[in-house]
Amino acid sequence: MGSFFAGIKAGTLSGILYVGGMAAFNAILLYALKADVLTTINQAYPTTCPLAPNANGTSVLDCFDSVVAVDVPFRAFVAFFVALIYAGIFGMYHDGLPRLGTIAKGIAAAAVVGANLAFFGFAGYVFDSQSAVATGVFLVAWTTVFGYFLGRLYRRYTRAVGIGSQDPSMLRVFVDGRDVTGKTRTFATTSSHKVRAEVTDDASFTEWEAGGGVSLEDARSFETVMEVNGEGTLRGKVTGKY
Repeated sequence: MGSFFAGIKAGTLSGILYVGGMAAFNAILLYALKADVLTTINQAYPTTCPLAPNANGTSVLDCFDSVVAVDVPFRAFVAFFVALIYAGIFGMYHDGLPRLGTIAKGIAAAAVVGANLAFFGFAGYVFDSQSAVATGVFLVAWTTVFGYFLGRLYRRYTRAVGIGSQDPSMLRVFVDGRDVTGKTRTFATTSSHKVRAEVTDDASFTEWEAGGGVSLEDARSFETVMEVNGEGTLRGKVTGKY
């Protein structure tokens, strides 16, 4: 459990930085190794991209300009949406991931994004050993930076709430349909969630006890709405019938 929307929000800002930096690096790399790039393009498309202009007036230089002006932005566009999807998944399952810090979890999620982009060929341009090394080193370093900001922004847009029960054997706390008794969960700031107490047959719900930035619509109702405006706690109180 975590916040999908907080993940999307964090992924939007960090994703723009990520793909923007990646596009800038790819453009710089193409111009830095322009001679090799022109040779590679000409060898791959000798008819469409000849060294001298063909009957249509197109040459390898025009093809190079097309790569920089069209292909680089297109790859960045696809990479952004890949990053955004995984950022949402990261937010949704943040609390269920191994016991790591939020930034470490963000870097782990970013590594998955980078691996997907590399596998499907959207991470950069590799046309010789020199470009392969440069692209690989940049991808690892820049993906780590992306993960750092993803985790940091997620932490900024969420608040942790400790959820407990006076007697877990008699009362269980459900938030948005999930049993979160005795757990700490992250929620998007200023978000609302349905809270329900389920008690055993020999117990009676008494009230909710909220603290910190957590407030309740009706503290004496076993089913109510919780609003999260800051870090806090939520505790269900129960008494035995007999």
